[in-house]
Amino acid sequence: IHKHSPSREYYFKEGCHILEILNSDDDTDVSIARARVEPGVRTRTHVLTATRERYLILSGTGTVFVGDIEEQVKAGDLVDIPAGCEQAIVNTDTEDLIFLSICTPRVLLRNYRDTDHAN
Repeated sequence: IHKHSPSREYYFKEGCHILEILNSDDDTDVSIARARVEPGVRTRTHVLTATRERYLILSGTGTVFVGDIEEQVKAGDLVDIPAGCEQAIVNTDTEDLIFLSICTPRVLLRNYRDTDHAN
């Protein structure tokens, strides 16, 4: 059992707040985190090498950028991001955009690469 603990949320340099739900050496097959993007914020464009990621949108609305795709997303939508594909998301709402990030295999910091050319 992994207990929910909002106090473990931290700000990640990508531009969002992360609450790790599952990411451990005991289960390397998957990681699950809750991401929270504040209104008007766009995350930095980045790539996860060797890791496939899915965004399950829980609340709010936004625009997701996956490779050459730009699409509006809302609660209930699932975004499938292949390993090595550039990605970013912007919160277009007045409330926080909240989604689960489900990664296989589990996400490791060494697999994160910032590719944001705007900054």
